[in-house]
Amino acid sequence: MLPITNNTSKQSLHPFQTRIQSRVNEFFDTRIAVTWGGMHLIDRDPPKPGAVNLSTNDYLNLSHHPRIAAAIRNQLASEHHSTLMSSLFLAKGGIQRTFEQEFAQLLGCESSVLCQSGWAANVGLIQSIADETTNVYIDFLAHMSLWEGIRSARATPKPFRHNSPDHLRRLLKQNGPGIIVVDSVYSTDGTICPLQEIVDLAGEYGCALVVDESHSIGTHGPKGSGLVCELGLEDRVDFRTFSLAKAFAGRGGLITCTERFREYFLMESLPSIFSSALLPHEVAGFLETLKVIQQADKPRRQLQCNAQRLRDGLNELGFDTLGTETQIVCLMGGPEVNTLLMRQQLVKYDIHGAPFGPPATPANRSLMRFTVRSDVSDSDIDRVIAACATLLGKPYQPQMQKIRRHARPRRILTGPSRLTHPPINPGHGNVGNRIPPVAENTV
Repeated sequence: MLPITNNTSKQSLHPFQTRIQSRVNEFFDTRIAVTWGGMHLIDRDPPKPGAVNLSTNDYLNLSHHPRIAAAIRNQLASEHHSTLMSSLFLAKGGIQRTFEQEFAQLLGCESSVLCQSGWAANVGLIQSIADETTNVYIDFLAHMSLWEGIRSARATPKPFRHNSPDHLRRLLKQNGPGIIVVDSVYSTDGTICPLQEIVDLAGEYGCALVVDESHSIGTHGPKGSGLVCELGLEDRVDFRTFSLAKAFAGRGGLITCTERFREYFLMESLPSIFSSALLPHEVAGFLETLKVIQQADKPRRQLQCNAQRLRDGLNELGFDTLGTETQIVCLMGGPEVNTLLMRQQLVKYDIHGAPFGPPATPANRSLMRFTVRSDVSDSDIDRVIAACATLLGKPYQPQMQKIRRHARPRRILTGPSRLTHPPINPGHGNVGNRIPPVAENTV
């Protein structure tokens, strides 16, 4: 048996320790040994120098931005003490309040409240606006933190089919008003929510609406203000939530709200009450990041061009990229072992994506996710496409397009066409469009 505690004595386990032990053993004996064939879904080895890493959410390449780093250093040098307690104890007029107000101004709302993480923002929000009498209509692919908020509130989940306003309407007719919960851009497959239709349904049936914009803040909308602002729906969405660990390249979360709700949230949300506030130097970094993001129109355009280049290349190979138009591009693997083998094949060519399986995806709907960044070069994207071409014909080949398009996919960039993927075999010439040969493993 694998140990579950630091107790090294040989005395027998009591019944509940045995129960815990069996759950741990099931993970190793069933999921790893059987489902994954004795391998591990996640690659724990760091990428080699020169590898193409599309597994990070640092969309605008801000994690090492000099202005942000300087703001953090300057705040650390000037700090004399910090309130290592919940945000509800913070004094008025501090740097956190400044950031919340400036963030709210960008997003066209009255106020906002900074949280410890995107998870804390979503769980805390749903827990503080729903109870056991509340129906929560949630997209089937909404982030797990929103589902956890429903459970924390003891509310009744009413899941509707992904991006299906028609199914949502039928549920609303059957069950009446409640809270509608969606992501603007879905984190696993990059699909975009039909927000206009969802907003209209919320108004028609008297529902509150929560939109998680974690993967559209910084990348969409005027000055990176998000998809809700891009569509002009600021006044029709009750709450927007954000993880600041994506385009903001930090650690935190945020909720847009009224000033009155902010005061209520600080005293009623369990994550807010029972977690310490972010430290001042972290907030100083976010404050500078907010300024950088508003000035990042060129990186945003480049990000979309890069994502389009990758999608076009994968579509030309026949892979189904679900018709997405965001910086998240995925290949559908099906059973987890297929995605695991897909990941191993790509790593041979120093290409790194993020493999996703349950509970991040439904059973037998695992996928390989590529999160594109603004700083990735055309040659690196072409390396990814060429490596993905080696997946064709494999037993674990990703899901293909069911109906081939009659028209060439829309392009938003200039340069050489890649209707024929770059050659796989080594040779001289443009090495950026080639990948080195490797011996095929029999796995």
